[in-house]
Amino acid sequence: MKILITGANGYIGQRLILSLLSQGHKIVCLVREAYRFDKKKFFNYDGSFYLPDGVELKSHEAKPEDLEVITGDLLDPNSLGNIPEDIDIAYYLVHSMSTKNRNDFDVMEIECARNFSQAIKKTKAQQIIYLSGISNDDNLSRHLSSRKHVEEVLKESKIPLTVLRAAIIIGSGSASFEIIRDLVEKLPFMVAPKWLNVRCQPIAVRNVIQYMTGVIGKQECYDKVFDIGGPEILTYKEMLFGYARVRGLKRWIITLPVLTPRLSAYWLHFITSTNYALARTLVSSLKNEVVCKLGNIQEIIPLKLINYEDAINKALYRISRDEIPSSWRDALNIKTAFCNIFARNAHVPRYGCFFDIRTVKFDRDIDEVRDNVWMIGGKRGWYYFNWAWKLRGNFDKLIGGVGLRRGRRADKDLQVGDAVDFWRVLQADYENRYLVL
Repeated sequence: MKILITGANGYIGQRLILSLLSQGHKIVCLVREAYRFDKKKFFNYDGSFYLPDGVELKSHEAKPEDLEVITGDLLDPNSLGNIPEDIDIAYYLVHSMSTKNRNDFDVMEIECARNFSQAIKKTKAQQIIYLSGISNDDNLSRHLSSRKHVEEVLKESKIPLTVLRAAIIIGSGSASFEIIRDLVEKLPFMVAPKWLNVRCQPIAVRNVIQYMTGVIGKQECYDKVFDIGGPEILTYKEMLFGYARVRGLKRWIITLPVLTPRLSAYWLHFITSTNYALARTLVSSLKNEVVCKLGNIQEIIPLKLINYEDAINKALYRISRDEIPSSWRDALNIKTAFCNIFARNAHVPRYGCFFDIRTVKFDRDIDEVRDNVWMIGGKRGWYYFNWAWKLRGNFDKLIGGVGLRRGRRADKDLQVGDAVDFWRVLQADYENRYLVL
């Protein structure tokens, strides 16, 4: 199938791309700025498909040509003409949770959904799949109300709509997981808002992706709404304690009714890695109980649901191996012209480090120059700010270090190849008498 993904730069979008490619689908990613979408992230340097742990290859080895990137701004209907007509399935994964300085985020979300709905009418799409939030309470937060309103707007396309509503998603790189991790890791004792006693039904990100791919083409899912969640219903306090158990940490939590939503948002912003806009949105929704009530998706897509603590373990395992396929930060907007120019021209290091290579021509014997380089520091000292280096060495000794003697012998015994702080001889060009540092 040919599948369109909006919100392809987002946390769910990038993981969904990996799963759909592994199943043999052709993917079209709609993004605002093509330079921010790293197509190489999904393929190895030899062009082979990057298949992370937990993603099963079900059909064929995906190739770079299976992933197409097109540009378009959902706030500008005139920019959506690039959407191919022969689309079979469309995923709508757009939201404004992290939008800064926009008090009208709900108006913007409706406008985006309406423009998408009008554009997708012109294609051959047979199904729209929308990931929303569980919204079964009467007094919904502004954020959850907006998500629910978007569902109604997407129906205007007259294309069968499948809505999957999730609560907190647990996985490496998810905003919810990072907030839980930061709170528990940083705070042995917490005085927390009363919303920690609200119930929630968290779900592992792996189960979310399985549901999202499982509903493709299933007519029994057309024009239906399904709540999706894990096997446990927990309070937010119980979720914090659950993380602490996994990590073997002892934590104490006291809940107070005096912290307002604004103060709670600032609390999350300063203690955790989330930005204030996202913290404000999350806090406003935490007053609502998010427990599965609608539909029974397990009858249509029976899954082995991952429990909360196992989901935490899987997330920590990915982090320990530095194998995080996506993060909530990936979709953050870049607003200023300077940032846009920088993002277009910055050269990201291929192997994880920058090389600053400089050359200096000299006429002295190369062995003598090399020995002089290796003897910088130690008894000889440094050519600039030598007193500061001595001070640094003395501080090093105070905490049990070796000071400025790190790996050195006495100058008279020094040989090329001995360890030296901050310096490494990388290459010597004997023919041109250059020493490259």
